[in-house]
Amino acid sequence: MVKCTYYTLKDRILDKWNMDRAAHTVFANEGSAGIDGQEIKHFKNNYKQNMRELHRQLWNGTYEPSPVLRVMIPKDSGGERPLGIPTVKDRIAQETVRRILSPIFEKIFCDCSFGFRPNRSALEAIVKVEEYREQGYKHVVDADIKGYFDNIDQDLLLDFLTERVNDGWVLRIIRSWLTAGVMTEDGIEDTPNGTPQGGVISPLLANVYLHQFDREMTDRGYKIVRYADDFVVLAKSKRKARRAMDVTEEIITEKLNLTLHPDKTELTNFGRGFEFLGYEFIAWRYKRPRRKALDRFKDKVRDITRRQQPFSVDVIIARLNPVIRGWANYFGHGNVKKLFRSLNEWIRMRLRSYKEGKKAHYHQNRRIPTAELKQLGLKSLTIVS
Repeated sequence: MVKCTYYTLKDRILDKWNMDRAAHTVFANEGSAGIDGQEIKHFKNNYKQNMRELHRQLWNGTYEPSPVLRVMIPKDSGGERPLGIPTVKDRIAQETVRRILSPIFEKIFCDCSFGFRPNRSALEAIVKVEEYREQGYKHVVDADIKGYFDNIDQDLLLDFLTERVNDGWVLRIIRSWLTAGVMTEDGIEDTPNGTPQGGVISPLLANVYLHQFDREMTDRGYKIVRYADDFVVLAKSKRKARRAMDVTEEIITEKLNLTLHPDKTELTNFGRGFEFLGYEFIAWRYKRPRRKALDRFKDKVRDITRRQQPFSVDVIIARLNPVIRGWANYFGHGNVKKLFRSLNEWIRMRLRSYKEGKKAHYHQNRRIPTAELKQLGLKSLTIVS
């Protein structure tokens, strides 16, 4: 395939229709205010003037992004990780650029990459892992990149971008986002490395960076499945898996200036088991939700059904159903029949407890009949495996 390099993208990016679509995408995704405190609703109140000013700044080169607001969010493994929140204006500018760059890079991205790409999903990545298992690739390099988003080499990233996009205007804007800094409790900090998690364009930039790894590994014949910075390499023998581990470390450290996490990167197989994208692969042919994924789901249900609320049971059910449906649709592809049955009973118990608490001053310790639960819509909560 002949690769095409794009030298002039400014007109396409700053097309009024493209900017308008970008703005509405940002609005639909909602999100908190950035460092300037401006919320989406405030930006929309003066939409035409705000968009004209953003267009003017981008066109004449006076646009300067604000530092991102850093907030800390819980990590699955415990502790916290940083999340950057750009201003609404900067999110729109990033989405305006991303809309044009994304299809350009989609043409060269490898089939092994599933994260943050159109018409691809984490579930498809899981299916691909199982396809390789059925083909005999039963040994696994379970890899973890230490602090990936915080340690991306910005100069290398811009070099990788120029393989497809060599428009100086685009590259200058992307560098301005990378180096805008972050606002913390201690003030503004420089960002000489990395791309802030939370930025609209960050997932695309992360894929561009690791595309170099995808390309070299697949060119060497290795079977890899990657979702953002989470990936596994599969091999047919332990010897080949060891070699895959060595090659992975070579590319990650020497060519991408990153580091594999020593405690989270290991050689394993489907028998010993490993975790990937929320699933735990066990006993050669089975998979189930990993413990942390199950705990997070139950925590969400507990939060929605906590008794100290003024809402009716109907409102609680309406809030529960999308949470249950999304979780069940993803993890329903595992070996979960018994688990789903017990979860279904547990959720019904939570709802009985909620309703009994609401009516405790009328009927102490009243047991709710099944017929009444069905009238309330509880039958729609059944998880089908």
